Amino acid sequence: MTRHHVYRLLAFLILVCAAAPASAQDRFHKVLFLGNSITKHGPKADIDWSGNWGMAASAEARDYVHLITQGLAAKTGAAPVAMVKNIADFERAHAGYDISGKLKEAIDFQADLIIAAIGENVPAIKTPEDQAAFQSSVAKLLTALKEDRQSTLLVRSCFWANAAKDKALQQACAATGGVFVDISALSKDESNYARSERPFKHAGVANHPGDKGMAAIAGALLEALRK
Repeated sequence: MTRHHVYRLLAFLILVCAAAPASAQDRFHKVLFLGNSITKHGPKADIDWSGNWGMAASAEARDYVHLITQGLAAKTGAAPVAMVKNIADFERAHAGYDISGKLKEAIDFQADLIIAAIGENVPAIKTPEDQAAFQSSVAKLLTALKEDRQSTLLVRSCFWANAAKDKALQQACAATGGVFVDISALSKDESNYARSERPFKHAGVANHPGDKGMAAIAGALLEALRK
């Protein structure tokens, strides 16, 4: 997919949001994004990454976080206040994670829309016990963030599809009253990877979603909100 086609896709995404009928989107004033490097990654010279946004979008405005906030702004006329948190440390060591301590700022933010985009950094799930443990940890995380508020919760599947992780995410989402958004098909399309759009020195960075992949993630999440 050429850069021109990516730009057309981004423009279409925003126009669809602006033209959508009135919905729950109208009430979203605070949006909390919880994720990993796909959500936000600061500059890191040793992997040749200079951005401070979702890896590996070509610019901040083209990662899925900013596309969603643009979409919400197009609908309401005002951009929501957004908090973006990289919680890769939760993914890597979720059992016994100090949610109330390490994520106090996110909890106190009291978001009325919470978008969880995690799972990619979770260690391989090899047993039913591993899956149950991850599911339990995610449910505790989402419960702490929602507290007793009627926040809207979206949980997306992994970009790099993983059946065991995605099942745990889906079940934790259901247990906490959220909406699960399955994006697993995106990883099957090579054009969704950043390496298909431009060259990278580091294979790990190249394996992240590019502009088209980011737009597809944002589109799936915005479509879930529209419905």
